[in-house]
Amino acid sequence: MRLHTLRPENILAAAFCGPFAFAASVSSLNDYDVLKYVNPLIGTANGGMAKAVADTIGENQAGFAFDTDYVTGFSHMHDSGTGGSPSLGNFPIFAQPSCSNDDVNQCKWQLNDRAVAWEKDSVKARPGYFSISLANGVQAEMTTTNRSALYRFTFDKGLPEALSPVVLVDLIDLPQSRTNGTAEVDRSTGRLTGNGTFSPSFGIGSYDLHFCVDFKGAELRDTGAWTKNRAGITTDSVSMLADGTNTPASLSAGTFARFHSPANRTILARVGVSFMSVDQACANAQREQPDFDFEGTRSAAEAAWRKKLSVVTVDASGVSDDFQEIFWSGAYRSLISPQDYTGENPLWQSDEPYYDSYYCIWDSFRSIHPLLTIVDPVSQSRMLRSLIDIYRHEGYLPDCRMSLCKGFTQGGSNADVLMADAYLKKVQDIDWNTAYEAVVKDAEVEPANWNVEGRGGLTSWKSLGYIPTDDFDPYGVGTHTRSISRTVEYAYNDFCISEMAKGMDKQADYEKYASRSGNWAHMFKADQTSSLNGSDTTFTGFLQPRYMNGTWGYQDPIFCSPLLNFTSCYLNPDGHETYEGSSWLYTFYAPHDMGALIHALGGADKFISRLEYLHQSGLLYVGDEQAFLTVFQFHYGGRPALSSKYSHFYIPSQFNTTVAGIAGNDDSGAMGSFVMLSMMGLWPVPGQDVYLITPPYFKEVSIRSPVTGKTATIRNVNFDASYKAVYIQGATLNGQSWTKNWLTHDFFTQGGVLELTLGATESDWGTRKEDLPPSLSSYE
Repeated sequence: MRLHTLRPENILAAAFCGPFAFAASVSSLNDYDVLKYVNPLIGTANGGMAKAVADTIGENQAGFAFDTDYVTGFSHMHDSGTGGSPSLGNFPIFAQPSCSNDDVNQCKWQLNDRAVAWEKDSVKARPGYFSISLANGVQAEMTTTNRSALYRFTFDKGLPEALSPVVLVDLIDLPQSRTNGTAEVDRSTGRLTGNGTFSPSFGIGSYDLHFCVDFKGAELRDTGAWTKNRAGITTDSVSMLADGTNTPASLSAGTFARFHSPANRTILARVGVSFMSVDQACANAQREQPDFDFEGTRSAAEAAWRKKLSVVTVDASGVSDDFQEIFWSGAYRSLISPQDYTGENPLWQSDEPYYDSYYCIWDSFRSIHPLLTIVDPVSQSRMLRSLIDIYRHEGYLPDCRMSLCKGFTQGGSNADVLMADAYLKKVQDIDWNTAYEAVVKDAEVEPANWNVEGRGGLTSWKSLGYIPTDDFDPYGVGTHTRSISRTVEYAYNDFCISEMAKGMDKQADYEKYASRSGNWAHMFKADQTSSLNGSDTTFTGFLQPRYMNGTWGYQDPIFCSPLLNFTSCYLNPDGHETYEGSSWLYTFYAPHDMGALIHALGGADKFISRLEYLHQSGLLYVGDEQAFLTVFQFHYGGRPALSSKYSHFYIPSQFNTTVAGIAGNDDSGAMGSFVMLSMMGLWPVPGQDVYLITPPYFKEVSIRSPVTGKTATIRNVNFDASYKAVYIQGATLNGQSWTKNWLTHDFFTQGGVLELTLGATESDWGTRKEDLPPSLSSYE
């Protein structure tokens, strides 16, 4: 779940939480604690924290945000940096030292009424732990296991000695989506239990969640239920049904336990959660935390992260603490989603793993999953098996999924990219026949509702070779926008299918899908110009909307860039023809056929000039995932040194150690994985067995394959920690000269040493046509 797991095959781990712990300085491994360099507060000014954590008023997409003032509760499951509506945050608990005049009706019950300021210098966050002090004299600390959270509430010594603390549970969630809920309290033990029905934050349907809260540390005084701002100690349950008359402020209701003054001024609250039942929620907590051992749980969480992350080693000699913090914190954020919900799926019975919180594959296929394939191929295998099992039971591979619900599709059917990527890299234990069946269905069979799965407009796609802006599609329901971005994504999805077909000896399919992968060119208008600030640029040829009759429409190439109507291209009925980016950006998206694209854009020199202009002009926002590949596409034009240059431009200008140190929200670790992969020096082209080579930000980086046990090392000769010498002068692979500016996944599975000699000026390394990455069409 969104709580972190201690299971070794899972990318999660305990508590607020979790980093990707790597060992560092090779010469002093025993002295290097990577968790020192993991700062979960990076980016929280943009709403980027997760797990058992404080929920704040204002920006609370993942619970806590640093640029807020008031805390309303502490909830147990969050999704990290998802964008859009908040997610989860169900059943927050809240502690108050005493009720005024010892009257439960004078405690603060409703969400906004109980909100209390938090002390700005009090927050402590590290993998497995979060702590915050409130103005009401409560210090709240929290840690988690896989399916339970443990809270420690300590009441300030400045409070009256005779306390009577109250801990409540609220039947609400962060997006206030609950349609019904029930809470009960056991008068003899103070156990609080209940459940609710909620809506997903970026999808359709609903989900049920259950909770179980137990206490330790103080003698129980009384219990009760509350609604609005009234409580009763003679009632032991409450039910809430959204009937259309409730406002968000009146959705709060729940149960509570009141205690006699705790001997050490501390109360522990253990919360179990389950999608199956209350009984399973209680069993989860009892199994994972039988002893209410806060320090033990916290220590186990940290140990789980250190073990998980020990596959990567860096020699950080000379590297500043800030750059180490950027790297390790990015690594931490990379490994939060998706979550292992195996055993917590009430929708169907299966022996296959079940993972959730794919927020969304449109975001994660570009960097998160390729990273997992390198550092955690076992978890990546389990995730793909889960996706295939979803196909078996629900008919399509998801493009987005959360809280057991179908999420919205943002572009193409990009699970196809994940399948091809894993197939080419020989990820183990996958049913490839069913996987191929699933991706072909994406390409051939339009679903009834292509807002949440598959592809729409397939009739036009097959007959016209593009998605028209005026598409007539009576075969399914979906949002008729994004004709440009859907076209280029469908083209790449088909290319990925062709790669699987080729490897599986399906020659006819290979030829069909390879041919369809060229459909991006049908929306390339060769004479289209673009102007900026009233003046024409020197570049001609951009993707443009096209009608069913073949004539051209028009969308300003800079529209939906930071320079013109940036927020106009989202997932809504008037969302325009590109999604979260401009035609300027999407015109660069043909990663399978860069030879043809470079030719269309006027040759290598013009391509490089245009790509530099994209990065220098303000047209590009690196906080959208489509921007990632453009940082490294200079490789295709024979200028790999410029990929290194622009990588160092964005890190640290856009990715740094401040609370605003992420470009936008983290998109479930997409930004974190961008940082980690960039700083490791090998950028994966998702859906292909291609890694573009740039120098790591460390003297040396090593990755030990969890499957083969072999170690791949990227070593910089003449390493310069001031990052002036970031250009490769020459390279060797296992002692032999290596002139290609890319390599394959065998490097990680078979091990070896890639040694890069660096200098302060650009060289001719990796610039020849034979050194460029693969392309369907040859380079000129």
